[in-house]
Amino acid sequence: MTVRNLKYLFEPKSIAVVGASSKPHSVGATVLQNLVIGGFTGAIMPVNPKYETLSGMKVVASVSRLSSAPDLAVICTPPETVPGIIADLGKLGTKAAIVLTAGLSGVKDLLGRNMKDLMLKEAKPHLLRILGPNCVGLLVPGAGINASFAHTGALPGKIAFVSQSGAMVTGVLDWAKSRGIGFSKFISLGDSADVDFGDTIDYLASDPDTHAILLYVEAIRDARKFMSAARAAARSKPTIVIKAGRAPEGAKAAASHTGALTGSDDVYDAAIRRAGMLRVYTTMDLFDAVQTLAHSRPIRGDRLAIITNGGGPGVLATDALIGKKGRLANLSPEAMQRLNQILPDTWSHGNPVDIIGDAPAERYIETMEILLKEPEVDATLFIHAPTAIVPSADIAAAVAPIAKNASRNVLACWLGGDAVAQARSTFSEAGIPTFDTPEEAVRGFMQIVQYNRNQQLLMEVPASVSNAVEEDRAAAAAIVRQVLAEGRHALSEPEAKQVLAAYGIPVVQTRSVRSVEEAVQGAGEIGFPVALKVLSPDITHKSDVGGVVLDLEDGESVRAAATAMNKRLRELQPNARLGGFAVQSMVRRPESRELIVGVATDPVFGPVILFGQGGIAVEVTADHAVALPPLNMVLARDLISRTRVSKLLAAYRNRSAANVDAICHALIQISHLIIDIPEITELDINPLLADADGVIALDARITVKTAEKSGVDRLAIRPYPEELEEPVEWLGLSILLRPIKPEDAPQHVEFFGALDPEDVRMRMFVRMRELSHAQLARMTQIDYNREMAFIATRRRSDNTPETLGVARIVCDPDNVSAEFAISVRSDLKGKGLGLMLMQKLIRYCRERGVQEIVGETLSYNKGLLGLVRQLGFQTHRSLDNDTMLLKLPLR
Repeated sequence: MTVRNLKYLFEPKSIAVVGASSKPHSVGATVLQNLVIGGFTGAIMPVNPKYETLSGMKVVASVSRLSSAPDLAVICTPPETVPGIIADLGKLGTKAAIVLTAGLSGVKDLLGRNMKDLMLKEAKPHLLRILGPNCVGLLVPGAGINASFAHTGALPGKIAFVSQSGAMVTGVLDWAKSRGIGFSKFISLGDSADVDFGDTIDYLASDPDTHAILLYVEAIRDARKFMSAARAAARSKPTIVIKAGRAPEGAKAAASHTGALTGSDDVYDAAIRRAGMLRVYTTMDLFDAVQTLAHSRPIRGDRLAIITNGGGPGVLATDALIGKKGRLANLSPEAMQRLNQILPDTWSHGNPVDIIGDAPAERYIETMEILLKEPEVDATLFIHAPTAIVPSADIAAAVAPIAKNASRNVLACWLGGDAVAQARSTFSEAGIPTFDTPEEAVRGFMQIVQYNRNQQLLMEVPASVSNAVEEDRAAAAAIVRQVLAEGRHALSEPEAKQVLAAYGIPVVQTRSVRSVEEAVQGAGEIGFPVALKVLSPDITHKSDVGGVVLDLEDGESVRAAATAMNKRLRELQPNARLGGFAVQSMVRRPESRELIVGVATDPVFGPVILFGQGGIAVEVTADHAVALPPLNMVLARDLISRTRVSKLLAAYRNRSAANVDAICHALIQISHLIIDIPEITELDINPLLADADGVIALDARITVKTAEKSGVDRLAIRPYPEELEEPVEWLGLSILLRPIKPEDAPQHVEFFGALDPEDVRMRMFVRMRELSHAQLARMTQIDYNREMAFIATRRRSDNTPETLGVARIVCDPDNVSAEFAISVRSDLKGKGLGLMLMQKLIRYCRERGVQEIVGETLSYNKGLLGLVRQLGFQTHRSLDNDTMLLKLPLR
């Protein structure tokens, strides 16, 4: 990922139009006209050998004849000319170009090289950034830049819109302008040969003119780059995605239930959720979500209270809420009593709170004040239909201050047209999300709910994982290697269960046999009753061909079942290879639920984990959810909660609740397995039985192929880098220097509490007594792809962990500069711990190719200044003399 030289793309002082023209309706003429009309105040340099002047400006014949290098060049010439133009621009010193030309990949030179590859080759030595090709262009309305061939300009605003589709660019421009919606940046990516979603999101995340980011996505190419950029941006700005191509075609696989269930849209949904963004499904939702989220407050749940002056709108809102899986808030007896005192006897006596059509402004105010104090209410929806009794504008003027200053979210719906126009305007100007219909208002509320849920996954502090499993990675890897060495791509059921058992997942006792008599003998050794299953690499779902027989009570029934199974399979699938049978003990767990846990490999995002309701009808019930690894307890619980079967895991009637922790541990172990063994492409555990006693895998299937990438490299999110753990001796004690984990949060709170207030001020530059939840999550939940925090930790006498110090760096998107910070527990300062942590941090930065480490500290922080000077840092006083700037060149 890189934002290098993107400032020349978005903040140019001069723009060349290569292929500028006067030909009506041509791209070159439209771009030049848009730049002039847009009000760009910098130099505009038309380039075309056919003209001497255009729009009153002098035209040069070629790029090489320009008197100076333009910051940005817009290229609208035939494909075969583009590489040469890029080469000339690079030599001249230009650092950014927009290539509007389409079809570069299809045009080749005499050596068979396509124009797109040649273009990139010419740009690379000069670090010249390219937007496009095959794009509509770029608009920066605040700077008067319309470097596009769009049919209309854009209004200035605080929203950035990034689109892969040219048609969406022009359509949204027109749609937004008619509604007065403005933009900070409007970016058409086109083919994204160079500048892509990751680059633009990174740039926009730190752009002070951009308050929200909107993405129109058709396909992502570099999943890890996209996820790192999106996770960083979504922490600071609402980032909203509309994803095209929701049809189930795409990532299809036939070898497992998981492969059949997991479509590309499921995976994109999981990725968007994991990144803390919000997904919407229509263009109108996209802009509504921006307005709603821009004024939303943190929300605890999905319980909505509805105030209405008419029963019908309240019912419509309720239907919409339940349909979107929200909840009506339950009003407490105390609230009901207070409402009875202020409302007419004919009020609805429940939620929705119908305060009757003749309600004056005072009735609205008193009702809202009661509901805003209710602990069971997460947000309030205000609905008003115009009446002849009280002007809507008067009600809006009276209620708006209360709604604006409320500590919880208040949304409004003003039903009607001209009669409520002024009221609607009053609420909108007060920053209250305002909608035309109850359904739209509920949709806005649920957008807030879903966005906050996704944000909570970014900020959630997971609990420590108890009873950690001893994993026999070598044994599991050896089984997979042996299968591949034999030319097979599917493990037998017993082999698959051995792999699962090596990762601590309970499996039913299973034995592989080759003949009928061996099946009888194996069943006797395991102990009756048993189940018998066919072993064949050509049969995916054994039950579909009668390849599973249960509850066999003795040897004769095993012999009869095996003989009949052989005969039946020869008749139904005569070409299937029969490798024998799997004999397994019968599991008697009458209160268990049948679940499915699986892994599929998405072509973009790599391995994904599936959870849902299991059994033979999984494709029919279609009750499943998907998540990206790596998982922890928080993420595993979230994955489970997104399925209907999650409700069946609770206790009901005489059935005990299932052990959800055990299911979470199984999901986490599957996450570890697919990270450690990259040869695994698909995995099914179906069913995984779950009850109060835990889980057990009854059936398992694993497919493999030779790995092209390591387990870490094929993941969209980099997992915990265990290889960076380093045991060291310090003051006669054995301590561990390692990357921080989300599970370290409790120890980090304790560590922060052990710092002297002055040490906190020198680290944070402000006085702080405690860390907020968001700060704690930000410090412990890091993106290992672009930042690192090493902690020094040891075990106390009671075996609980203790954090002694932490050193962290955050790399810029170009991996050029990394900013560091370090803290050592106040009672341990001056004993060499900070030196050890900094040396490890420096080694890490060198290995990752960072060019410099930088930092800043208060000018009187003598301890840190002495430490960094000992390590070779350059120190310079800042312009304000209050701080010292620190820098360590690594190259």
